[in-house]
Amino acid sequence: MTLEQLRIFIAVAERQHMTRAAEALALTQSAVSHAIMTLENSFGLRLFDRVGRRILLTDAGKIFLREARAVQARALAARACLEDLGGLRAGRLHVWASQTLASYWLPARLNRFAALYPEVTLGMTISNTEEICAQISAGTISFGLIEGAPIGPSVRTETLARDQLLLVVGPDHPWAESPPEISALDQTPWVLREKGSGTRASFENALQGWGLTTDRLDIVMELPSNEAIATMVSTGRAATVLSASVVSGLIENGLLCSVSMPFPDRHFAFACGARSLSPAEQAFCTLLRGDASRTP
Repeated sequence: MTLEQLRIFIAVAERQHMTRAAEALALTQSAVSHAIMTLENSFGLRLFDRVGRRILLTDAGKIFLREARAVQARALAARACLEDLGGLRAGRLHVWASQTLASYWLPARLNRFAALYPEVTLGMTISNTEEICAQISAGTISFGLIEGAPIGPSVRTETLARDQLLLVVGPDHPWAESPPEISALDQTPWVLREKGSGTRASFENALQGWGLTTDRLDIVMELPSNEAIATMVSTGRAATVLSASVVSGLIENGLLCSVSMPFPDRHFAFACGARSLSPAEQAFCTLLRGDASRTP
């Protein structure tokens, strides 16, 4: 039994006439007759009684008409659903983003997307770069927004924006007045992001380029929160490295001091794997690419 057979059956039942049903469906009368005969033969039931030139629904036909109309209505609803999803008049966009992006860079873009597609429901999961790449590699999610380089060979990235790491200390730290040599970075306590975060990975890559490792540093605490780290450093005697997006306001207000250090630029990136993007995800990616193309 096919949806086309149901459509033909409903048309014939409503008009009680093969020729009129065929005209309404833009089909030949033989095609309509064949569809009804095939349907009846498939189940060994008569759905119509032929009375002269007229056809009348049998009791079985009357019962089946209710079900056929219900199936047709659900099929039309399913089609409308797909059309809405494809046209972004419905659907869901869920973004996995690393903490710095989620807190400082992403909200404005999500607000713009919501203004363009108000019927699409938005959601966000905040994680770190390593976990997001692991979810992409496992096929659990189709894309994510990460900091720095991807982790895992099956993850592809596309740069969206540049970011700058800053070494910061509290106003009472000696480095606030006298920046250290790179070789002296091990002469203060450190509070750092957890392993797996893009900020931590970028810092470790910079250290490696300078011939150092975090093993030489006095790391007194590792935290998964940029804000908690910034607060601890501003009120204590430790140093840290965070994104300029996180600490610029605190520096302007005198709560943190930026210590000159030649960190290379890093990137905010769109990361994806083997899974295809939904229409909402494709539209969001287009919005992000538009932003990237306008950024010098």
